[in-house]
Amino acid sequence: MQLQATQTVRELVTANPAAARVFEKFGIDYCCGGNKSLTEACLAAKVRAEDVAAALEKPEPKCDERDWRKASLAELADYIVSKHHGFTREEIQRLEPLISKVVSAHGQNHQELRQIQRFFGGLAEEMTMHMMKEEHMLFPYIKDLEEAAKRHSRLAPPMFGTVRNPVRMMMEEHDSSGQVLHKMREITNGYVTPNDACVSYQTLYGALEAFEQDLHQHIHLENNILFPRAVQLEAEAQ
Repeated sequence: MQLQATQTVRELVTANPAAARVFEKFGIDYCCGGNKSLTEACLAAKVRAEDVAAALEKPEPKCDERDWRKASLAELADYIVSKHHGFTREEIQRLEPLISKVVSAHGQNHQELRQIQRFFGGLAEEMTMHMMKEEHMLFPYIKDLEEAAKRHSRLAPPMFGTVRNPVRMMMEEHDSSGQVLHKMREITNGYVTPNDACVSYQTLYGALEAFEQDLHQHIHLENNILFPRAVQLEAEAQ
């Protein structure tokens, strides 16, 4: 892909969804921290910018991810709910008892597991409420806003005043979730299991890493595509 010094990480992954795999590999935050330039993001991740640039410039296998900049906002919102909200809810139900099982078996020798249990429990509670707010308040308004624009009509002012208010709240919650993910990765040494890890322990760390990657994609689609487009659409309507 063609790289420019002024491009942000957000712009790179929005233009080419396959870049997300490269950023995940190097531990670069492209969702909450997507407003950094590639150089700044590499410094934050403590990796060499030239290595990341070389990986980005290699031909990538065709990515099945569609270009969500060209989809309707309703399609994107529905995709986020069905794919990412659905995955998050399913994994919360699966992982909470798995964490308890692993803590019970290994918590005495690996105190970091108790931290993981506490962090994940808080993250699960926060994400459950977060997704409900999006599904019952923000996403329906964004869909109504888009439909009104198609009809060249205006919506009555929402109870939250402007879409910018819930968007700001959701992005702040994304930042909070991103910080928790970072702490979990840090205390697990990048989800590397110890030598005495049983199958359940190994399964847990693999699942937590997959949960992290999916949440990165989830936040990217909202922070970098859905929310900016909704804010712009509302501004144009006004």
